[in-house]
Amino acid sequence: MPVLLAYISLILLWSTTPLAIQWSTREVGFLFGATGRMSIGLVCISVVLLLSRQSLIISKRALLNYLVVAIQLYGSMILVCWAAQFIPSGWISLVFGLVPLMTALIAAVILKERSLSFGKILSYLMGLGGLGLMFHSAFAVGTTAVWAIAALLVAALFQVVSAIWIKRLNDHIPAFVQVAGGLTLAVPAYLLTWWLADGHWPEDIPNNTLAAIGYLGVVATTFGFALYYFILKHLSTTRVALITLMSPMLALLLGHFANHEPLTLHIIQGAGLILSALLVHEWAEFRLRRGGN
Repeated sequence: MPVLLAYISLILLWSTTPLAIQWSTREVGFLFGATGRMSIGLVCISVVLLLSRQSLIISKRALLNYLVVAIQLYGSMILVCWAAQFIPSGWISLVFGLVPLMTALIAAVILKERSLSFGKILSYLMGLGGLGLMFHSAFAVGTTAVWAIAALLVAALFQVVSAIWIKRLNDHIPAFVQVAGGLTLAVPAYLLTWWLADGHWPEDIPNNTLAAIGYLGVVATTFGFALYYFILKHLSTTRVALITLMSPMLALLLGHFANHEPLTLHIIQGAGLILSALLVHEWAEFRLRRGGN
């Protein structure tokens, strides 16, 4: 698959995923929704591997690779699913819009991809300003919303660390095999967490909840993560993270029109600052590549 097509497909997927995550928790609990999604994803990707005659690679480095993928699939996504219960779905995409800034900052230290510059420092400050406006809006909603945003920041950090770690391992493992290996480790963790913290099968699962869990399991998990790791093999971590430059506004609009989520002035300002920070950061990257100061 061409990298550009995979990139555009992932932008569209990540724009719809926040709303689907929120719908997947309705009346069934976030643990049931997350566990159902990942379990369906594991079944689907196992079928894909079977049809494509691929199998898991068993070696120490491959197992480490699967473990790093599982950190994102479990550590990051379970926090996102919990947070989605308490805030508008579009906020998820906005907070994850900070991922490129977090990625660039950590990658500059670990992978030494690029050095810091005035433009990058300015973009980080603008991103923090946008995040501050998000917290301001969360306080208006309630204390739980503030904790939800904090959980999303930790989830974003898990995603950044996982992406950089995968890039540093630099193993030539097919994307579907990577996701299958990660799910093989993550799904038992989800099942155990659900069993210990809840353990009750919902008496009634609404149709839109069932559809959301199915969409997340079949499309977002099976193909979304495979596209993500496919792109990660061909582009730098900061380039991959810039997908979140396009998805927040689409996610906000989708949440507003499909889920009647409010678009307050502070949310619009926060989104503007975060997206402007990403643009400034990309401008700084471009100047560095061109040899500017």
